Amino acid sequence: MISIKEHIRLADYTTLHLGGAARYFCECSSVDELRSALQFAKGKNIRTHILGGGSNTIFIDEGFNGLIVRIGLKGISFVRDGNDILVSAKAGEDWESFVAMTVEKGFAGIECLSGIPGSVGATPIQNVGAYGQEVKDTIESVKVLEIQSLEERIFQNSDCKFSYRESRFKTNDAGKYIVTEVVFRLRSNGRPSTNYPEVQKMIEQSVSLSSLADGKESLSAVRNIVLSLRKKKSMVIDSNDPNTRSVGSFFLNPIVDNETLLSVRHQWEKIGDGTPVPTFAFGEKQKIPAAWLIEKSGFRKGYKKNGVGISENHTLALVNYGGTTTSLLLLAEEIQQGVKKVFTIHLQLEANVIS
Repeated sequence: MISIKEHIRLADYTTLHLGGAARYFCECSSVDELRSALQFAKGKNIRTHILGGGSNTIFIDEGFNGLIVRIGLKGISFVRDGNDILVSAKAGEDWESFVAMTVEKGFAGIECLSGIPGSVGATPIQNVGAYGQEVKDTIESVKVLEIQSLEERIFQNSDCKFSYRESRFKTNDAGKYIVTEVVFRLRSNGRPSTNYPEVQKMIEQSVSLSSLADGKESLSAVRNIVLSLRKKKSMVIDSNDPNTRSVGSFFLNPIVDNETLLSVRHQWEKIGDGTPVPTFAFGEKQKIPAAWLIEKSGFRKGYKKNGVGISENHTLALVNYGGTTTSLLLLAEEIQQGVKKVFTIHLQLEANVIS
């Protein structure tokens, strides 16, 4: 049996601290409880929404007129496979705690994803990435519960259709499966990833990895650098820092073809200061930092309006300073329109708005 609660304030379950109440709410700690919750929703003929850590979720002020199912499945196990370690983590495990544990054990592969709030089960959906790493690079398989049949399935990495901040669970199969467990293939006593420019610069300034042993020591050094970088941008949850009341990066970095890039460069030549448009190769296309586009469209860090605003420390983070979801989404729309007016590029939301 599961405990179904009513009229639960959803703002208490998201990092934004925004949103109205859920008509029904439950937390499931097993696959059988998930099945019971889904059957309850089917019997009531109501919608369901699966909630993890709430770090990428925005609930509207009116709340959710259905069943919120919060994932509470816990458990971590290890299996050695040659020089690799297969680490199985249940979907309800806290992601930051999970990364810290792997670093402590000397397992390499996700150290640059330190400090990211949320749950393990959400990471394959979003193909979470930061500082040169994405979870697609280490995910071995994803176990799911199919909502319609209530049967479990396992998708191998190649089946997940990972791409930039996307997977089959977010696109074609959105709303079809619930992630219950993720298996990561990590390197035992491996060297950390140091191919991201910002991380490389910090390493050069603070520590020489060549003097550190493989495994825990060097991984901890990189993890600490990443945490330091994220804290400076208010991207690590801190109750004492109001700028962390956000969902992290609110917009995706646009990936553009050569024609669009030329158009952006031409527009920047007319209004800019002579500096080049920053880009990063992405296959045959180019990625333009959304933060740069926002800033060059006239929006600055610390901009506030109607109880919400742009973080004082990171242009991509929209922050709740005591406002409402409505005011936050209006600010997001204002930024989108501003960027489109200047650069004719539409910024897509990275955060998920649940209505």
